[in-house]
Amino acid sequence: MRGKLPFPTWILNTPIKVYQTELSEDQGPVEELIFDGLCCYDEKMRQTLDKERRLVTLSGKVIIQGDINPDKLIEGYVVVGGAQRSIFRSARPHNPDGSIFSTELELN
Repeated sequence: MRGKLPFPTWILNTPIKVYQTELSEDQGPVEELIFDGLCCYDEKMRQTLDKERRLVTLSGKVIIQGDINPDKLIEGYVVVGGAQRSIFRSARPHNPDGSIFSTELELN
């Protein structure tokens, strides 16, 4: 089975905005809107360990169709329902043909 898997677009029901933050030449933060649209938002809280083996409580997970920032690391924050949440971790699962299926963001 080689090809693309169909994305369930019926689960996309929450409007969000994803902002990429980077440091500029003068060390000030620069924010760039990289996605504005619908996503699947799960508010289930869970706990995980970070790089320093400290316990971190995650406040939710966002699943967006396709790749929202191709070939770049996603760092920044998400505005969902008027609340701003920082991005803890991102993942990009692949289709069997190697293309990106979705972008998954775990939120602090």
